[in-house]
Amino acid sequence: VQLQASGGGLVQPGGSLRLSCAASGSIFSINATGWYRQAPGKRRELVALISSGSSTNYADSVKGRFTISRDNAKNTWYLQMNSLKPEDTAVYYCMAVAGDEYWGQGTLVTVSS
Repeated sequence: VQLQASGGGLVQPGGSLRLSCAASGSIFSINATGWYRQAPGKRRELVALISSGSSTNYADSVKGRFTISRDNAKNTWYLQMNSLKPEDTAVYYCMAVAGDEYWGQGTLVTVSS
């Protein structure tokens, strides 16, 4: 199973980005999927999770600004990030639980003026 994350980039404070993560390979069923992030000098932290039944869970720091969604038919999930702040700057990693746990390669999000 391979996960390919995309959509990162440089954005000004208050701007928006949408991250995508596409899963490929021998996938029978994906359960939870989500996004984590790691800022320089900090530990990786949970950003958002979405279950196969579309239940969601968000870090307090992103509630009301970020929205996670998924397209089960495409084995793809998304993170819509609005009202971005400089403290959102990090490498964002997508993950999936499909029996085992799988991770994407990370995509850099930089929020700066």
